[in-house]
Amino acid sequence: MRAARIEIRIGGTGGQGLILCTKMLADALCAAGKRVAQSQTYEPTSRGGFCNSDLVIADGEVDYPLATALDYLVLLDRLALKPCWPLLKPGALVIADTRLCPELPEGERDGKSYHLPLSRSAIELGSERVTNIVALGALAALAGICGREALEQAVRSETPKSFLDLNLDALAAGYRLGVQAAAAPSPRLASTA
Repeated sequence: MRAARIEIRIGGTGGQGLILCTKMLADALCAAGKRVAQSQTYEPTSRGGFCNSDLVIADGEVDYPLATALDYLVLLDRLALKPCWPLLKPGALVIADTRLCPELPEGERDGKSYHLPLSRSAIELGSERVTNIVALGALAALAGICGREALEQAVRSETPKSFLDLNLDALAAGYRLGVQAAAAPSPRLASTA
């Protein structure tokens, strides 16, 4: 019997810390006993080009390590829309940053979409560089894929001491956004902008 498979993609541009935040999520999932395969795609430019980082999660062996049908998609820049959108499974959950990915493709889609002020929340905390961690908290709150404590431990393990408080604040801000969005009356159109 094949183990359940979950695919997650965080898409945006180079320099947004996408690979780091999926590594943190992978660490938290592994601590919970899940099997995880991580991969990434990026253009040859170091900053500003398309980038995505994927996780394939299973209870048993990961049969194929690359994402082919996404259950969860986090969009941190509009540049990621075109290569990521066609991979969504029916019923997939999408989280998009209100500032950097203000519009999603029109048309009916069987799934939930949330526009959240991820980068704006990071800026309010003092650094746009923690948008990835805000997004990670929102994803964890909305998807329920791992425990908050395990994710906090993964963030602690991967963060230099001088940035730890900022990253933990960003994770908490993301959780708050996710909880608020989940409580919104119409999740398909939810926005906490």
